[in-house]
Amino acid sequence: MSAAPRGSTAAAGSPVMLRVDGLAARYGAIEALREVSLEVRVGEIVSLIGANGAGKSTTLMAISGIVRATAGSVEFEGRRIDGERADRIVADGLAQVPEGRRVFPRLTVRENLEMGGYLRNDDLAPDLARVHELFPVLSDRASQLAGTLSGGEQQMLAIGRALMSRPRLLMMDEPSMGIAPLLVARIFEAVKELNRNGLTVLLVEQNARAALKLSHRAYVLETGRTTFTGSGAELLGDDRIRRAYLGEG
Repeated sequence: MSAAPRGSTAAAGSPVMLRVDGLAARYGAIEALREVSLEVRVGEIVSLIGANGAGKSTTLMAISGIVRATAGSVEFEGRRIDGERADRIVADGLAQVPEGRRVFPRLTVRENLEMGGYLRNDDLAPDLARVHELFPVLSDRASQLAGTLSGGEQQMLAIGRALMSRPRLLMMDEPSMGIAPLLVARIFEAVKELNRNGLTVLLVEQNARAALKLSHRAYVLETGRTTFTGSGAELLGDDRIRRAYLGEG
């Protein structure tokens, strides 16, 4: 395990898709991010772990343009996107599944999915079919109001909605929060399946053990800055990580 890199390069043959360098952000007078630096390479699952309040969710929101960065840079596929509007970033190929799912409760499941493709001008049917194949329950519930779904079903819907924009990078914020263990396992299996099919994933997850098992690499966030990085296996085996985030020792 090593200190988090600043401007480090990807391994040969695996280009950097997302590069975040020295990112800072504030909520009024509160400094939420001080200096976050990370890379996500094409085809990876990368996770961010850290204590509550470390800045994990704010990092995702700053990358996706929901929170304005006050310093640093965000590059997606070699182009600066910090300062762009959130809808423009989605159109660029980067989508976020927000914490708490935030489905549209008074719209049907199908209408929620169609909202995910609102920036597109082509046929949504093939992508609807792929989402239904990934999460068959959403096909069964197509005409049901999203607000009547279980928490796990709403999480599947939130993922499906994000996939409707055809992202190349999917960011997920706490996908297991408040969901029954059986459905958590199904959602993590879906993430692995999406990754096997070529989707790159940046994951924030409260269940650090599950996140590290799922991820190729991971970063540790502490008080608004990245402090360590390593492979999922390296962090799982590190005594400091086991004590601080896995409840061991």
